[in-house]
Amino acid sequence: MDYYKIEIEITPFEEWLRDVLTAQLGEIGFESFIETETGLEAFIPVENFNETELTKQLNSFNEHFSFRIKKEVIKNQNWNEVWEKNYFKPLVVAGECLVRAPFHTDYPNCKYEIVIEPNMAFGTGNHETTSMMLEAILNEDVSGKEVLDMGCGTGILGILASMKGAAQITAIDIDEWSVSGTQENSARNNIKNLNVFKGDASLLGTKKYDIIFANIHKNILLQDLPSYSASLNPGGKLFMSGFYLNDLDDIKSKARETGLNFASNLEKKNWVVGIFEKP
Repeated sequence: MDYYKIEIEITPFEEWLRDVLTAQLGEIGFESFIETETGLEAFIPVENFNETELTKQLNSFNEHFSFRIKKEVIKNQNWNEVWEKNYFKPLVVAGECLVRAPFHTDYPNCKYEIVIEPNMAFGTGNHETTSMMLEAILNEDVSGKEVLDMGCGTGILGILASMKGAAQITAIDIDEWSVSGTQENSARNNIKNLNVFKGDASLLGTKKYDIIFANIHKNILLQDLPSYSASLNPGGKLFMSGFYLNDLDDIKSKARETGLNFASNLEKKNWVVGIFEKP
Protein backbone atom coordinates (compact mmCIF):
# COMPACT_ATOMS: atom_id res chain seq x y z
CA MET A 1 0.00 0.00 0.00
CA ASP A 2 1.32 3.45 -0.93
CA TYR A 3 1.03 6.36 1.48
CA TYR A 4 1.04 10.12 1.28
CA LYS A 5 3.31 11.93 3.70
CA ILE A 6 1.78 15.35 4.30
CA GLU A 7 4.16 17.84 5.92
CA ILE A 8 2.31 20.67 7.67
CA GLU A 9 4.22 23.72 8.85
CA ILE A 10 2.26 25.93 11.28
CA THR A 11 2.90 29.69 11.47
CA PRO A 12 3.06 30.89 14.19
CA PHE A 13 3.78 27.49 15.68
CA GLU A 14 1.74 26.39 18.71
CA GLU A 15 2.04 22.95 20.33
CA TRP A 16 -1.64 22.89 21.26
CA LEU A 17 -2.64 23.41 17.64
CA ARG A 18 -0.38 20.58 16.50
CA ASP A 19 -2.14 18.30 19.01
CA VAL A 20 -5.59 19.43 17.88
CA LEU A 21 -4.71 18.89 14.22
CA THR A 22 -3.37 15.43 15.01
CA ALA A 23 -6.69 14.48 16.60
CA GLN A 24 -8.77 15.98 13.78
CA LEU A 25 -6.72 14.47 10.97
CA GLY A 26 -7.01 11.10 12.67
CA GLU A 27 -10.76 11.38 12.21
CA ILE A 28 -10.45 11.83 8.42
CA GLY A 29 -8.26 8.84 7.71
CA PHE A 30 -4.71 9.79 8.66
CA GLU A 31 -3.10 6.86 10.42
CA SER A 32 0.19 8.04 11.89
CA PHE A 33 1.90 11.27 12.87
CA ILE A 34 5.40 12.55 13.50
CA GLU A 35 5.91 15.77 15.47
CA THR A 36 8.32 18.35 14.03
CA GLU A 37 9.66 21.59 15.47
CA THR A 38 7.26 23.64 13.34
CA GLY A 39 4.29 21.32 12.91
CA LEU A 40 3.80 17.70 11.99
CA GLU A 41 4.07 15.01 9.34
CA ALA A 42 0.88 13.04 8.76
CA PHE A 43 0.57 9.74 6.88
CA ILE A 44 -2.47 8.39 5.04
CA PRO A 45 -3.07 5.67 2.41
CA VAL A 46 -3.13 7.27 -1.03
CA GLU A 47 -6.61 5.94 -1.80
CA ASN A 48 -8.00 7.46 1.42
CA PHE A 49 -6.61 10.96 0.93
CA ASN A 50 -9.17 13.74 0.44
CA GLU A 51 -7.52 17.11 -0.14
CA THR A 52 -10.80 18.95 0.32
CA GLU A 53 -11.22 17.46 3.80
CA LEU A 54 -7.65 18.38 4.72
CA THR A 55 -8.16 21.95 3.54
CA LYS A 56 -11.41 22.16 5.49
CA GLN A 57 -9.67 21.15 8.71
CA LEU A 58 -6.87 23.68 8.24
CA ASN A 59 -9.20 26.49 7.18
CA SER A 60 -10.96 26.38 10.54
CA PHE A 61 -7.79 27.93 12.01
CA ASN A 62 -6.78 30.28 9.19
CA GLU A 63 -7.94 33.44 10.98
CA HIS A 64 -4.90 33.30 13.27
CA PHE A 65 -2.58 30.75 11.63
CA SER A 66 -1.15 29.95 8.22
CA PHE A 67 -0.06 26.55 6.93
CA ARG A 68 2.53 25.42 4.43
CA ILE A 69 1.78 21.99 2.98
CA LYS A 70 4.14 19.57 1.24
CA LYS A 71 2.91 16.23 -0.14
CA GLU A 72 5.10 13.21 -0.90
CA VAL A 73 4.26 9.67 -1.99
CA ILE A 74 5.96 6.88 -0.03
CA LYS A 75 5.90 3.63 -1.95
CA ASN A 76 4.99 0.51 -0.03
CA GLN A 77 8.28 -1.21 -0.73
CA ASN A 78 10.19 1.74 0.76
CA TRP A 79 8.18 2.11 3.96
CA ASN A 80 10.46 0.21 6.33
CA GLU A 81 13.48 1.97 4.87
CA VAL A 82 11.86 5.36 5.44
CA TRP A 83 11.08 4.55 9.05
CA GLU A 84 14.49 3.05 9.73
CA LYS A 85 16.33 6.05 8.33
CA ASN A 86 14.16 8.84 9.66
CA TYR A 87 11.90 7.90 12.54
CA PHE A 88 12.20 4.63 14.35
CA LYS A 89 15.55 3.93 15.97
CA PRO A 90 16.08 1.18 18.54
CA LEU A 91 15.09 2.65 21.90
CA VAL A 92 16.17 1.64 25.41
CA VAL A 93 13.85 2.72 28.24
CA ALA A 94 15.26 3.02 31.77
CA GLY A 95 18.12 0.69 30.87
CA GLU A 96 15.75 -2.30 30.98
CA CYS A 97 13.45 -2.32 27.97
CA LEU A 98 14.51 -2.38 24.34
CA VAL A 99 11.98 -1.40 21.69
CA ARG A 100 13.00 -2.20 18.12
CA ALA A 101 11.59 -3.03 14.72
CA PRO A 102 11.98 -6.37 12.93
CA PHE A 103 14.32 -4.72 10.43
CA HIS A 104 16.79 -3.42 13.05
CA THR A 105 20.06 -5.32 13.18
CA ASP A 106 22.21 -3.26 15.57
CA TYR A 107 20.78 -3.00 19.09
CA PRO A 108 21.79 -3.73 22.71
CA ASN A 109 20.62 -6.61 24.88
CA CYS A 110 18.09 -5.72 27.58
CA LYS A 111 16.00 -7.50 30.19
CA TYR A 112 12.86 -6.92 28.09
CA GLU A 113 12.86 -6.79 24.29
CA ILE A 114 9.76 -5.66 22.41
CA VAL A 115 9.64 -5.98 18.62
CA ILE A 116 7.19 -3.56 17.02
CA GLU A 117 6.29 -3.32 13.35
CA PRO A 118 6.10 0.46 12.92
CA ASN A 119 4.03 0.73 9.77
CA MET A 120 1.50 3.45 10.49
CA ALA A 121 0.87 3.13 14.22
CA PHE A 122 1.46 5.41 17.17
CA GLY A 123 3.39 3.61 19.87
CA THR A 124 6.98 2.81 18.93
CA GLY A 125 8.18 4.26 22.22
CA ASN A 126 9.96 7.19 20.67
CA HIS A 127 7.34 9.72 21.75
CA GLU A 128 7.74 11.03 25.30
CA THR A 129 4.30 9.85 26.39
CA THR A 130 4.92 6.25 25.30
CA SER A 131 8.44 6.06 26.71
CA MET A 132 7.24 7.45 30.05
CA MET A 133 4.37 4.97 30.17
CA LEU A 134 6.85 2.17 29.53
CA GLU A 135 9.03 3.52 32.33
CA ALA A 136 6.02 3.62 34.66
CA ILE A 137 5.25 -0.02 33.86
CA LEU A 138 8.86 -0.98 34.54
CA ASN A 139 8.53 0.63 37.98
CA GLU A 140 5.20 -1.05 38.74
CA ASP A 141 4.50 -4.55 40.06
CA VAL A 142 1.98 -5.88 37.53
CA SER A 143 2.47 -9.55 38.33
CA GLY A 144 -0.85 -11.39 38.43
CA LYS A 145 -2.83 -8.21 37.70
CA GLU A 146 -5.78 -7.65 35.37
CA VAL A 147 -4.72 -4.87 32.97
CA LEU A 148 -6.67 -2.61 30.61
CA ASP A 149 -4.92 -0.63 27.84
CA MET A 150 -7.14 2.11 26.39
CA GLY A 151 -6.00 3.54 23.05
CA CYS A 152 -3.55 0.68 22.67
CA GLY A 153 -1.96 1.79 19.36
CA THR A 154 0.67 -0.84 18.58
CA GLY A 155 -0.08 -2.76 21.78
CA ILE A 156 3.32 -1.89 23.22
CA LEU A 157 2.13 -1.14 26.77
CA GLY A 158 0.12 -4.33 27.10
CA ILE A 159 3.00 -6.34 25.65
CA LEU A 160 5.40 -5.04 28.31
CA ALA A 161 2.81 -5.65 31.03
CA SER A 162 2.50 -9.25 29.85
CA MET A 163 6.28 -9.67 29.82
CA LYS A 164 6.31 -8.45 33.42
CA GLY A 165 3.80 -11.08 34.51
CA ALA A 166 0.33 -9.53 34.16
CA ALA A 167 -2.40 -12.15 34.33
CA GLN A 168 -4.55 -10.82 31.48
CA ILE A 169 -4.52 -7.72 29.27
CA THR A 170 -7.53 -6.22 27.52
CA ALA A 171 -6.62 -3.70 24.81
CA ILE A 172 -9.05 -1.30 23.13
CA ASP A 173 -8.61 1.17 20.26
CA ILE A 174 -10.98 2.98 17.90
CA ASP A 175 -8.68 2.40 14.91
CA GLU A 176 -8.93 -0.80 12.88
CA TRP A 177 -5.24 -0.76 12.02
CA SER A 178 -4.32 -0.47 15.71
CA VAL A 179 -6.46 -3.51 16.47
CA SER A 180 -4.82 -5.63 13.78
CA GLY A 181 -1.39 -4.17 14.55
CA THR A 182 -1.75 -5.04 18.24
CA GLN A 183 -2.75 -8.58 17.31
CA GLU A 184 0.26 -8.93 15.01
CA ASN A 185 2.71 -7.38 17.48
CA SER A 186 1.39 -9.62 20.27
CA ALA A 187 2.02 -12.68 18.12
CA ARG A 188 5.43 -11.31 17.11
CA ASN A 189 6.40 -11.06 20.79
CA ASN A 190 4.82 -14.42 21.73
CA ILE A 191 2.18 -12.78 23.93
CA LYS A 192 -0.67 -15.19 24.67
CA ASN A 193 -2.76 -13.28 27.24
CA LEU A 194 -3.71 -10.09 25.38
CA ASN A 195 -7.13 -9.61 23.78
CA VAL A 196 -7.80 -6.56 21.63
CA PHE A 197 -11.12 -4.99 20.65
CA LYS A 198 -12.16 -2.15 18.34
CA GLY A 199 -14.09 0.59 20.13
CA ASP A 200 -13.92 3.14 22.91
CA ALA A 201 -14.82 3.43 26.60
CA SER A 202 -18.40 2.45 25.77
CA LEU A 203 -17.10 -1.13 25.54
CA LEU A 204 -16.28 -1.15 29.25
CA GLY A 205 -18.91 -3.12 31.06
CA THR A 206 -18.87 -4.54 34.56
CA LYS A 207 -15.44 -6.12 34.37
CA LYS A 208 -12.92 -4.71 36.83
CA TYR A 209 -9.20 -4.14 36.39
CA ASP A 210 -6.27 -3.71 38.75
CA ILE A 211 -4.35 -1.42 36.39
CA ILE A 212 -5.53 0.82 33.54
CA PHE A 213 -3.28 2.51 30.98
CA ALA A 214 -4.70 5.35 28.90
CA ASN A 215 -2.35 7.23 26.58
CA ILE A 216 -4.89 9.35 24.71
CA HIS A 217 -5.70 13.02 24.04
CA LYS A 218 -6.57 15.17 27.08
CA ASN A 219 -10.19 15.74 26.05
CA ILE A 220 -10.82 12.01 25.69
CA LEU A 221 -9.23 11.36 29.09
CA LEU A 222 -11.47 13.96 30.74
CA GLN A 223 -14.52 12.49 28.99
CA ASP A 224 -13.74 8.89 29.88
CA LEU A 225 -12.35 9.27 33.41
CA PRO A 226 -15.66 8.27 35.04
CA SER A 227 -15.62 5.02 33.05
CA TYR A 228 -12.01 4.35 33.99
CA SER A 229 -12.72 4.92 37.67
CA ALA A 230 -15.79 2.68 37.59
CA SER A 231 -13.68 -0.08 35.99
CA LEU A 232 -10.92 0.00 38.61
CA ASN A 233 -10.80 -2.40 41.54
CA PRO A 234 -10.30 -0.83 44.97
CA GLY A 235 -6.57 -0.26 45.35
CA GLY A 236 -6.19 -0.19 41.58
CA LYS A 237 -4.09 2.31 39.63
CA LEU A 238 -4.77 4.44 36.58
CA PHE A 239 -1.86 5.65 34.43
CA MET A 240 -2.77 8.45 32.02
CA SER A 241 -0.72 10.34 29.44
CA GLY A 242 -1.19 12.30 26.24
CA PHE A 243 -1.31 15.74 27.83
CA TYR A 244 1.02 18.56 28.91
CA LEU A 245 2.14 19.61 32.38
CA ASN A 246 -0.15 22.64 32.35
CA ASP A 247 -3.10 20.26 31.81
CA LEU A 248 -2.34 18.20 34.91
CA ASP A 249 -4.51 20.27 37.25
CA ASP A 250 -7.55 19.72 35.01
CA ILE A 251 -6.85 15.98 34.97
CA LYS A 252 -6.41 15.93 38.77
CA SER A 253 -9.67 17.79 39.31
CA LYS A 254 -11.68 15.43 37.12
CA ALA A 255 -10.03 12.41 38.71
CA ARG A 256 -11.04 13.65 42.19
CA GLU A 257 -14.62 13.99 41.00
CA THR A 258 -14.59 10.32 40.03
CA GLY A 259 -13.17 9.18 43.37
CA LEU A 260 -9.51 8.79 42.41
CA ASN A 261 -6.54 10.07 44.39
CA PHE A 262 -3.49 11.58 42.72
CA ALA A 263 -0.38 9.56 43.55
CA SER A 264 2.48 10.98 41.44
CA ASN A 265 3.52 11.96 37.95
CA LEU A 266 6.39 11.66 35.49
CA GLU A 267 7.43 14.52 33.21
CA LYS A 268 9.52 14.69 30.05
CA LYS A 269 9.74 17.68 27.70
CA ASN A 270 6.54 19.09 29.22
CA TRP A 271 4.61 15.84 28.58
CA VAL A 272 3.20 14.08 31.64
CA VAL A 273 2.16 10.69 32.94
CA GLY A 274 -0.31 11.08 35.80
CA ILE A 275 -0.71 8.18 38.23
CA PHE A 276 -3.94 7.88 40.21
CA GLU A 277 -5.17 5.37 42.78
CA LYS A 278 -8.63 4.17 43.77
CA PRO A 279 -9.09 3.92 47.57
